[in-house]
Amino acid sequence: MSDPAATDAVLAPYGPLPTDGSTRPITRWGAEVMHRPQQPVTDFDESLRSLVADMTATMYAADGVGLAACQVGVDLQVFVFDCPDDAGRRVVGVVCNPEVELPEGRDRRLDADDEGCLSFPGAYVECARPDTATVRGQGLDGQPVEFTGDGLLARCLQHETDHTRGIVFGDRISEKARKKLRKQHDKAAPDYPLSWPAE
Repeated sequence: MSDPAATDAVLAPYGPLPTDGSTRPITRWGAEVMHRPQQPVTDFDESLRSLVADMTATMYAADGVGLAACQVGVDLQVFVFDCPDDAGRRVVGVVCNPEVELPEGRDRRLDADDEGCLSFPGAYVECARPDTATVRGQGLDGQPVEFTGDGLLARCLQHETDHTRGIVFGDRISEKARKKLRKQHDKAAPDYPLSWPAE
């Protein structure tokens, strides 16, 4: 997910993201891996840690707040994020095999803010999502992790979990909004070559 907000406070309840990765090109909408459910993570090994390090480097190079494995062409249910909540605190984490829990009934309130995706760069439109979300899964070591957020963080947790299910946020908006999104994307395309951000 794109469009980060800068802040100094960082909350990393399960430890920092690995920082020794290499930047990879970001896979775009239309690639098969982006549009089908990903395989669950079963091996919590050095290969996974190396992938997550590369995902982290790629997310930061692209000025994103979240990135799923499919966005670097890897068929695994894992995402990384470094995203502010409504209070401006940056929350940092890794989630494997995510399951999202959203408010229901009277607790459910929608936030129709702008949303963008690093796999469809340079374009943003409104996408209504619940204004709070909880994601549960496993961390890099296979141990349980849980993150709850509001504001942009809630949107990010939902957006990245969607990626592990083969859903892009363009699937959640109207055809009129998709046309607007495509127009913005096509106009910005010269700024985002297929090698981006690994240039």
